[in-house]
Amino acid sequence: MYLDSAKKKELFEKYGKSATDTGSAESQIALFSVRISHLTEHLKKNHKDYSTSRALKMLVGKRRRLLDYLIKTDIERYRAIIKELGIRK
Repeated sequence: MYLDSAKKKELFEKYGKSATDTGSAESQIALFSVRISHLTEHLKKNHKDYSTSRALKMLVGKRRRLLDYLIKTDIERYRAIIKELGIRK
């Protein structure tokens, strides 16, 4: 699998408050970004895979909603995660 538990733990350590912080917005956004990049690469090779295309659109929407939540609650955290992940808006 492309994202095993060790890689997830590393993501949560880097973007969350600790290794077990799986629920913060920053850690979820980072996890969604990794999954989005993986699905994007898959769709470049398999452009007729419509179920993966739908899953990718749903993940992008989830990440967008979390980013909108961060804008409303704490703009500095939003700016920091956007800068770290290289997400543009």
